[in-house]
Amino acid sequence: MLSHIHIVLVGTTHPGNIGAVARAMKNMRMTSLRLVAPKIFPSADATSRASGADDLLSRARVCDTLREAIADCQVVFGASARSRTISWPELTPRQCAEEIFAKHPDEQIAIVFGREHSGLTNEELDMCRYLLHIPCNPHFSSLNLAAAVQVICYELFVAAGGGERKAIGDRGECPLATAEQMESFYDHLHETLVDIDFAQPGKSESIMRRLRRIYNRIELDTKEVDILRGILRMSQGHKKSRKQ
Repeated sequence: MLSHIHIVLVGTTHPGNIGAVARAMKNMRMTSLRLVAPKIFPSADATSRASGADDLLSRARVCDTLREAIADCQVVFGASARSRTISWPELTPRQCAEEIFAKHPDEQIAIVFGREHSGLTNEELDMCRYLLHIPCNPHFSSLNLAAAVQVICYELFVAAGGGERKAIGDRGECPLATAEQMESFYDHLHETLVDIDFAQPGKSESIMRRLRRIYNRIELDTKEVDILRGILRMSQGHKKSRKQ
């Protein structure tokens, strides 16, 4: 029940942390590890810290960008210890597990962790539907990477073993759009906003971030994305015809 959930590590600096994460995952029957631009991998330190979970390391998928790593995923959670200037839908690990098994039991899920010292950038969090935050001592809130992964994998493990979960709602015949489809839609949306003079190139980050939040709340399926992109194409064509 956990094979559709992918742990994604972005820009990991210390290879030992990758091994420790693999060990934490295997403890909880998690099997899919994806690495985005790790500083050092493969590594003997990673294998040593994995303590028998080196099979996860050998199967780990290494990607150049976060966009590539989550391209096939329909729901993406971004782990962060920092608050953001624009509020983001925020879940605890338990709420995350409940969300996955109640609403997305058959969809590809990514849970993304950032760099050890700086976490995820705002641009990387833009690719995530939810902000995942682990409540802890406000006076000592620093969790190491493997500990953070362990907490979340534990909640997923418990939720997966809690009996059958009935999916909420009827999605019809169309699956949710993947992260790659959504990123292509956002690229097209931004291009259209510039074409119709609603936004200016390089000066619309705040607008796009808020628009992402709107569409993330809706949870678009593939057909809905196709319809919206058709509207965008018509808007672009109408603007060009008026100029002529």
